[in-house]
Amino acid sequence: MIISVTLDAAATPTAPALVLRPWCVDDVAALVEASPDPGLRCEDDGLRWVRAQERGWAEGVRFGFAVLEPGPGSGPGPSASSPARLVGNVVLKEVAPGKAAAEVGYWTAARARGRGVAPRALEALTTWSLDAFRADGLERLELLHQVDNPASCRVAAKCGYAYDRTLAAAPPTFPLDGHLHVRRAPARPVADTP
Repeated sequence: MIISVTLDAAATPTAPALVLRPWCVDDVAALVEASPDPGLRCEDDGLRWVRAQERGWAEGVRFGFAVLEPGPGSGPGPSASSPARLVGNVVLKEVAPGKAAAEVGYWTAARARGRGVAPRALEALTTWSLDAFRADGLERLELLHQVDNPASCRVAAKCGYAYDRTLAAAPPTFPLDGHLHVRRAPARPVADTP
């Protein structure tokens, strides 16, 4: 079982590097402020959500990461005093030994949209997921989103998730049709036989 992992997503010419780490109780206030989920509007809701993320890690079935960027004026060294800001979430879910597919998901805080947060964080999660769980049989990652979300189609394409098919709506959980995008693990090298 994986206890804790920290991932990095490189800086771009217009955006700082990102750090992805498991959610913790200290994130609750920032989560309530940043999350687009209407079910996360108070600290009690946020605490329940963070505890669920922690249980997912402990059970080895769901790996949620807070996506953080350095605060204004932050830099390396002891003088860096601005705390990191929560800018999103990425998650690997439905992981099980011997299961070939798992699902990824993400959201980006409104204040951080348009700066490449989602594709950089998703790419870091994708690389980690395929590396960490390939030996357990993970071969394919699936990304689902509603058809009325063209931004998610663009993120999927940027990260190599090919459009697979449109899925029918399943109200009330999924009120609209959805797109399924898939990214497969790279082919394993074929061993030379002497």
